[in-house]
Amino acid sequence: MTDLFDALGLLLVIEGIVYCLFPSFAKRMAKAAMEVSAERLRYGGLAVACLGVGIVWIVRH
Repeated sequence: MTDLFDALGLLLVIEGIVYCLFPSFAKRMAKAAMEVSAERLRYGGLAVACLGVGIVWIVRH
């Protein structure tokens, strides 16, 4: 369970750094995401989640 909270904390740190250092980039990305279809966002999110699981699996084994 601590690994989950570690991962969530790291996610918040990375997101905070992006918003702090590159606010205009974050706004452009949010605007671009609004223009993409829900299906494409869903598949993109699934691909990134699978990549993340793969990275964690490789690092832990």
